[in-house]
Amino acid sequence: MEEKVYKTMNGAGALNVVLGAIAIVVGIATGVLLIISGAKLIAGKSKILF
Repeated sequence: MEEKVYKTMNGAGALNVVLGAIAIVVGIATGVLLIISGAKLIAGKSKILF
């Protein structure tokens, strides 16, 4: 019985680590893309007319 609980907890812990790493990578990639698009908007600010 204890072995099943240990294996379940081990699997859940490994899954949490993997999902955390994926979330960090996606967050960094999204931030970089937002910074790049913002810089392009600022660079082309003089061409935008309202």
